[in-house]
Amino acid sequence: MMQGNARALARLITIVERDDEESYQVLRRISPSGKAHRVGVTGPPGAGKSTLVNRLTSFARQDELRVGIICADPSSPFSGGAVLGDRVRMQQHYMDEGVHIRSMSLRGSLGGLPATVHGVIKLMDASGKDLILVETVGVGQMELDVMDNVDTVVVTLVPEAGDDIQAMKAGLMEIADIFVVNKADRSGADSLVVSIRSMLDLVCHDGGWKAPVLATQAENNIGVEELYQQIRRHWKTCADSGILEERRARQRRNELATVLQKMVVQEFTKAIASDPRLAEYVSQMNEGSISPYAAAETIYSIIAQKGEPE
Repeated sequence: MMQGNARALARLITIVERDDEESYQVLRRISPSGKAHRVGVTGPPGAGKSTLVNRLTSFARQDELRVGIICADPSSPFSGGAVLGDRVRMQQHYMDEGVHIRSMSLRGSLGGLPATVHGVIKLMDASGKDLILVETVGVGQMELDVMDNVDTVVVTLVPEAGDDIQAMKAGLMEIADIFVVNKADRSGADSLVVSIRSMLDLVCHDGGWKAPVLATQAENNIGVEELYQQIRRHWKTCADSGILEERRARQRRNELATVLQKMVVQEFTKAIASDPRLAEYVSQMNEGSISPYAAAETIYSIIAQKGEPE
């Protein structure tokens, strides 16, 4: 498909981000190779995720890997657009034809990634990228959408997060394949590394993989090469053990459910707008004479042709 054509890729990504009928037509036609290693870099705001992604890209390019970068940016409260701050921090890769950088606005998504990110990943994969780095926006414990979109999850923390480890165990901490304590020159870094490793001793490991805990100083490019090698090692371990295919199969099932849900909602919305009988149930719900559950059940019954309710 459009391998090496950055403009064509950018144009198709713009279409997919609109999440409309034209975007569905694009996604129906593309055929991702599945060969790209998809890596999510997540963690709380201020953990240095963008700098890590920038450094990892440099190591990947040294290996002559073609890299796609997706940066989730906070949405503007006025325009809904992305702030694009991550692009400023990755200027050194802009003129590199082997790197494609895309900033995406969250547009109301609460899970750390835009709702259309899976489509953008597919496009980058189909365009011939070998490594796709997905940087989440950094929304804290509930930033779990990354699990449904990547093969390797890198959770990035900073020494100041030490007191929050217990609170995060039920969410973000449990999805990591690799832990990174960035800004490790700060006080408390060593104790945080020890705390995470102690926590991991109590966790069952997926397919024999035990998440390593690495200390880095991304700003000074210290420890990032080891992180890059661990990312590659995780990819090989998952591929050899069958975990990779299991994860991707689960992701495809989740994607199917999401697409079906969108299609059903769209069809029902169109039906309600075009059928006064259905619109009447919505009016009754707005007036408070029937509950949303009763309205939904009745509308579903009619549209699904299960017969009129009594």
